[in-house]
Amino acid sequence: MKNTFVIAEAGANHNRSFEQAKRLIDIAVEAQADAVKFQTYSSETLYAKNTPDFAGYEDINSLIKNIELPRSWQRDLKLYCDDSGIEFMSTPFDEKAVDELYDLGVKRFKIAAFEATDPRIVRYVAQTGLPVIFSAGISCDIDTVRSVVEWIKMENSDPDITVLHCNSAYPTPIEDICLNQMAKIRNINAGVRIKVGISDHTEGILVPPLAVAMGAEVVEKHYTISRMIPGPDHGFAIEPMELVSMIRNIRETEKALRDKPGLTSSESDFLPATRSLVSSKKIMTGDQITEDNTTTMRPYFPGAIRAMEYYSIIETGAKAIRDIEPGTVIKWFDISKK
Repeated sequence: MKNTFVIAEAGANHNRSFEQAKRLIDIAVEAQADAVKFQTYSSETLYAKNTPDFAGYEDINSLIKNIELPRSWQRDLKLYCDDSGIEFMSTPFDEKAVDELYDLGVKRFKIAAFEATDPRIVRYVAQTGLPVIFSAGISCDIDTVRSVVEWIKMENSDPDITVLHCNSAYPTPIEDICLNQMAKIRNINAGVRIKVGISDHTEGILVPPLAVAMGAEVVEKHYTISRMIPGPDHGFAIEPMELVSMIRNIRETEKALRDKPGLTSSESDFLPATRSLVSSKKIMTGDQITEDNTTTMRPYFPGAIRAMEYYSIIETGAKAIRDIEPGTVIKWFDISKK
């Protein structure tokens, strides 16, 4: 059964090409993702005008300007998603983006890790009353997660909240993904049920199915048409066939997690390979069933006495009610119990 909500994170990998953005949507549809997500930000409102160079970035505002999603595309991308049968999402980074996306009729909002610690943005998103997903990444320890949940509750008394554990390094080394953090988030006593998931920035497709096995209800993963395309987010993103494989592995993980109902249909053909009570010598009518004249061997079939009944049969003094030849699988109608 399909449970995990998979968000294919297109982010800025459209490279300001509308046709490339549509191709990214097509790829997400082909991979059977539940949603495709872009990001709505503007260089004028994301970084301060006089931001100094940092972390190897020179003129960060120019970089953002070159990769920001043209706001005029949003309606057409939303319609293209609707026609393609996939949910359109976009992460808002300012109030105007929240209003625009709300007016477009998005079903939920996602708040990025770097914005999740800003109560002004979080509360503005929460005012929409829509489900809120936020990434708990850098500077977002358990106490901070609890605070973010409280900000949402200030604006919505019955919120639908999903917290995505993440590491805010791009890419994230596998040893730094720290999946056990999901359990700590799930156990937060915040007065509301918190759904837990992962926003994964590791390379490759190993982590998302592992997270699902550990209870993730939402998975978000960056993808691209090709890692060879220039741009800040292509290099660590997964490619189309990897997205297909990742989602297939998630669905297979979901199947593997179901409770065992008893004997599964696939096991039924192998039931004869289990053991039964078997006569080790000839047993005459009226003879008592003992360790001396019986053993346990394969096969088992309906009506036979299962090996697990061996000692209970012997200890109750059961007797044969017909002659039993050596090497015979003993059936319930071959004996009488006192």
